[in-house]
Amino acid sequence: MAHTAGHEIGSTLAERLARYSRAVSYRALPSEVVHEVKRRLIDTLGCALGGWESTPAKIARKVAGPVGVRRGAALLGSARRTTEDLAAFANGTAVRYLDYNDTYLSKEPAHPSDNIPAALAAAEASGRGGKALIEAIVLGYEIQCRLCDAAALRPKGWDHVTYGAFSSALAAAKLWRLSEDKTIHALGLAGTPNQALRQTRVGEISMWKAAAFANAARNGLFAVELARLGMTGPAPIFEGEKGFMKVVSGAFDLPPLHPAGPFKIMETYLKYFPVEYHAQSAVQAALLLRERMAGGIDAVESITIRTPDISYEIIGRDPEKWHPKTRETADHSLPYCVAVALMDGEVGLRQFGPRRLIDPKLHLLIQKVRVLSDPDLSAAYPGAIANIVEIEAGGRRDVEQVDHPRGHPKNPMTDAEVEEKFRRLAGRLLSKGQIEKVLSRVWALEKVQSIGEIWAPLKVRGKR
Repeated sequence: MAHTAGHEIGSTLAERLARYSRAVSYRALPSEVVHEVKRRLIDTLGCALGGWESTPAKIARKVAGPVGVRRGAALLGSARRTTEDLAAFANGTAVRYLDYNDTYLSKEPAHPSDNIPAALAAAEASGRGGKALIEAIVLGYEIQCRLCDAAALRPKGWDHVTYGAFSSALAAAKLWRLSEDKTIHALGLAGTPNQALRQTRVGEISMWKAAAFANAARNGLFAVELARLGMTGPAPIFEGEKGFMKVVSGAFDLPPLHPAGPFKIMETYLKYFPVEYHAQSAVQAALLLRERMAGGIDAVESITIRTPDISYEIIGRDPEKWHPKTRETADHSLPYCVAVALMDGEVGLRQFGPRRLIDPKLHLLIQKVRVLSDPDLSAAYPGAIANIVEIEAGGRRDVEQVDHPRGHPKNPMTDAEVEEKFRRLAGRLLSKGQIEKVLSRVWALEKVQSIGEIWAPLKVRGKR
């Protein structure tokens, strides 16, 4: 297939991606990119520990645990080792449970740090060290974000994690040092059987939300294992007669990919609050309004939230958002997130506990929320991830708008804030000594010779 100028005329997209993935090198990565990888690894491990005791994470470990292997990859928090694909599934489910890991918003939204558990598992199984892990993480971010820029899957009924089978496969192929031909086969084996339905994120949201990308990554790593052992895959996976573009995404192309950058990881967003990213600025606005709210929470007469079209579709439209019965629905509910911020003056893990979900006073406040799609905010998206929150209380009307929430590249979290988030999420499971050991090893990731050096201080004692 011919691509536009600068796009390697005659190359298929899989060929281009395979060549690019093999060209990405630690030596050519800017220092700020390497530093950002370390920040994302700290954030992701914190999210994993925060979600470690959740029911989906426990189920995933129960599935992975009995499949023991001598090499393979570690299950977070334990001394157990399993196959790399099952380790990626179990650890990735823990990462995603709290909806607290990072985000990228474009034509298709994504949580690119979902690639990190897959990269960790493949790095450990293949015997690679910290520099190779850094390369793989940069690559996973780059491929997933570029695909999200290229074509939206959501309008066609597919979930964003569908792209994760490709990005995780390329990260793992890089770590296993697959040839260009085998990398192309891995993409075909990852892409053909693994399309995920958007039903995961519609209506009442189930536990599967935590496992959806973890499953895509499991499939990506399994495809790499098959290709590594000589299995061939369908091609051309993207442009073929019944390929990905024809059946799933529609036609698209990617811009030239340069191993020296720029790199998409620098354009992704950390989360300051454990809620769906489109709600971050709404929560921040609600907390600012609460500081000057007249008459307290009982005086609130109405709450109006103006939000971009995509935010309205994902977290502000379904009737279930006003009556959430699960944590998964609550953290994807714009009415719930704003109401609980106004009532509690904070939005942390406690705000999504089972007792909080059934608080009748909170539910009365949620019913006072109205969500409107705003054309101006939609036009500014995704350059701004804005929300406008308006409260009428005590005979007074007050409005607050936040365009770039804390954690956005235009309003970044500091290294100290990233560390504080890790300490807070890890503190229930790890000792202070363990926490500091993890942090010191990740900040010196390029010196790590074995991924086991990272896993060793992450053992959770006395719990399974």
